[in-house]
Amino acid sequence: MFPVQTRSMAKRVAVIGAGSSGLTSIKCCLDEGLEPVCFESSDDIGGLWKFKEQPEEDRCSIYRSVVVNTSKEMMCYSDFPMPDHFPNFVNNSKLMQYFRLYAEHFNLLKHIHFQTTVRSVRQRPDFSNSGQWEVVTMGRDGREETHVFDGVLVCSGHYTQPIKPLSDFPGIDTFPGTIIHSWEYKDPDPYLGKRVVVLGIGNSGGDIAVELSRACEKTFLSTRKGAWVIGRVVDRGLPLDMMMVRRVRDLIYGLLPRALLNLIWERILNQGYDHKLYGLQPVYRILDHYIVINDDLPGRILLGELVIKSNVQKIQGSTIVFEDGTVEEKIDAVILCTGYDYRFPFLPTSLSSGSNGDLKLYRRIFPPSLERPTLAILGLFQTKGSIMPAVELQARWATRVIAGLNHLPPADKMDKAIEKDVQANLKSFPCPKLAALQVDYIPYLDAIAKEVGVSPNIASLLLTDPALGLRVFFGPCSPYQFRLNGPGHWSGARQAILTQWDRVAKPMKTRPIPEHPSFSLFFWLGLSGGAALIIALLAMHMIPRFLNSD
Repeated sequence: MFPVQTRSMAKRVAVIGAGSSGLTSIKCCLDEGLEPVCFESSDDIGGLWKFKEQPEEDRCSIYRSVVVNTSKEMMCYSDFPMPDHFPNFVNNSKLMQYFRLYAEHFNLLKHIHFQTTVRSVRQRPDFSNSGQWEVVTMGRDGREETHVFDGVLVCSGHYTQPIKPLSDFPGIDTFPGTIIHSWEYKDPDPYLGKRVVVLGIGNSGGDIAVELSRACEKTFLSTRKGAWVIGRVVDRGLPLDMMMVRRVRDLIYGLLPRALLNLIWERILNQGYDHKLYGLQPVYRILDHYIVINDDLPGRILLGELVIKSNVQKIQGSTIVFEDGTVEEKIDAVILCTGYDYRFPFLPTSLSSGSNGDLKLYRRIFPPSLERPTLAILGLFQTKGSIMPAVELQARWATRVIAGLNHLPPADKMDKAIEKDVQANLKSFPCPKLAALQVDYIPYLDAIAKEVGVSPNIASLLLTDPALGLRVFFGPCSPYQFRLNGPGHWSGARQAILTQWDRVAKPMKTRPIPEHPSFSLFFWLGLSGGAALIIALLAMHMIPRFLNSD
């Protein structure tokens, strides 16, 4: 079934998972002359974004109505823009269409073995010399096979282990209704006309609470810390991330005091709606944590269909007592939106650095403990930006390291870099395991791009190609910037950057808009001039009367 390696063959790399990370990893292997063999436990590509009616153990799961929080221009692969007619924020089915287009365009499907589960990944006895791995898989017929690979790319996702902190809620064992995690939630139909409490106000908690509020008798959203909330669109109805994720903005933020930036942004968000009035105001400052992205949450609160509550103190049967002393009775269901943990049971336990399964990873990719850097874990990070372009850069770097084209620093230097990153994040994320996952979006992209050799040279662009350079520095930090030069250069990258706003506008041009000459610049200039003339004439008339009034 699988080819036997000979000395003359290209290095073989096992890619575990065929979701957004796995697909780009297959392509990056091919770009670097490697031979990818992808193992996907399901019957389709897409990973997290493949909707299924029932959740499956150790796999990601989404609800039917999920819509991405990052716009198409900011989340696409760097050498394959989404079709211009796609909406700016796609749902899971549109994203699946995009994955299929990508896989077909680059001929990736032939490298994927579906319904094949990876059981174990172990170093071969001669690993210190060969860097090779022994991978045991189980096929759809239940038969196990052992394979030898020169490298392994783990792309199986980290939203697979739902956290259910039931012990945090005294009396929950007395609750007679339904208790599920958001991992199990699919749609609001089972909760029609019921009273439901949603615990947790992250992006999933906000989405689910809003959706339930349209079907339930009453929906309550309980939060320990509150949250800053913003919609997907900002100035003039443009995508949030295209306006916010910009190099010039990062530069300005680095120059201004953090306290001032917090004050400015909190004031801007509160001008949209007062977070204190709406019961949303968090205990942390706006730049110290993630902002919840939700278009409808304030409106549902304003209508009274969604009620914000403090943290749950205790549960007494179908009655829930909150920490502020308020009580809600006859609750039918509780939905835990309390996050996820990650687990890679097929990996050697020696890669874990703690009892709770922590993985120390250099640049959130490479375990520094390995004698040979031939295993990489992709997508295991959190950031205020789109995951897919960052994962693609991770894959570009990892495949070059496995191919021997790039080299990592010594283990002690990698350990120090990891510890430095964790310490920098502990203030906002006191849990070390969670702190280790955090990366600053543009600096992280640039750091990985520098390793690959694809960082955009902005100074050179401003001198040699000002139209492009200005867009790269002042415009959105879109993925195409990392295809302008170096390994994997794409000839269409420049044009993709110059036309990105055209693709934003395309899906919204659904009817002809008449041009009114009355709204022309000359009209407004004339109106302003006329107003100034009238004011001058009135002043000439009134001033003598004012002077003679004594």
